[in-house]
Amino acid sequence: FSPGLLVVAGSFAAFRLLNRGLERLVPPPPSARRNRWKWRNIWTSLAHSGIGGSDALPGTHNPSPCRFYLHPELCKDLVGTHPPGAHSLVAVSVGYFIEDFVDMLCNQKLHQSWELLFHHSVVIVCFGIAVLLHQYVGFALVALLVEINSVFLHLRQILLMANLVHSPCYRLNSIINLGTYVVFRIATLAWMSRWLFLNRHNVPPAAYAVGTAGMAIMTPMNIILFYRLLRSDFLH
Repeated sequence: FSPGLLVVAGSFAAFRLLNRGLERLVPPPPSARRNRWKWRNIWTSLAHSGIGGSDALPGTHNPSPCRFYLHPELCKDLVGTHPPGAHSLVAVSVGYFIEDFVDMLCNQKLHQSWELLFHHSVVIVCFGIAVLLHQYVGFALVALLVEINSVFLHLRQILLMANLVHSPCYRLNSIINLGTYVVFRIATLAWMSRWLFLNRHNVPPAAYAVGTAGMAIMTPMNIILFYRLLRSDFLH
């Protein structure tokens, strides 16, 4: 039994328990009480983004994704060659995405959540391969850079649910959200696509196919979301 799977299971259980206790920790405002599960879901997602985002910042942890971003050759690291903790960080994220997948599946109609469910499925498969095979952990870790932007995406949803859309806080968050979206989400996906293309002869066909499919799915989804955010917060 893979130790990585134990971390995934532990992460799933921890985020599930957090989700259950969040309504007491962060009571929903009157405007969000009709959708309590969504309030808990967003705060749970914010907790994961906070973990992933802080780990993504350079100089904060040994397995910082920036190490791989600046030294792309390290992304091919095999068992035992990635920094201590890197494999566990990816496994923790797999546990979170499985928990969020289950939460949405149980509480939201399919036509409302299919995009996120599809997104989570791609991430779970790609990150799951890194966890199970102990390969390309660095490449998976670079993807956690997007969690820096996810912090502000989730804050935006919280402010919307709290009816604070006209507040200075919402406007400031919108600006930071869009800026970090370009720097940490679009640029990161572009870097990952470029890395895959440049290393296509060094990556096994199966792993290359999964990675390429993942990028082909995630890139358009993120461009569409960027346009929606731009239109909603700045062009209306």
